[in-house]
Amino acid sequence: MGEVWIRTLGNGLVRADRVTEISSTRGSLHEDQGYSLKVIVDGKGHVLIDDADLQGSMAERLEYARHMEDALLLAIDEARDSDASVVISYEPERERWSSAAVSELTGSLPQVVV
Repeated sequence: MGEVWIRTLGNGLVRADRVTEISSTRGSLHEDQGYSLKVIVDGKGHVLIDDADLQGSMAERLEYARHMEDALLLAIDEARDSDASVVISYEPERERWSSAAVSELTGSLPQVVV
């Protein structure tokens, strides 16, 4: 079974098995509209989504954020079933989580025989 990694907003990676909490806020990091979603690893927050464009009431935005939290948990569960190491990323243009094997992201390097 491979490892599961989650890509952060700043293109960092955190290990999914080290996440202790997933939380959302009613506004983006820079404005009081939209929402943001982060994971907590070793007591430190890592932002995964910062969407200042989501319109609606605070209750509607928080409900949408909870939906994205649930979708992330499902993506993590599906990735854990993979034999390969997987990176889960948020696709803002499609508003969904996607996963890719690490070997796809890095490109398969040919084995060098010495």
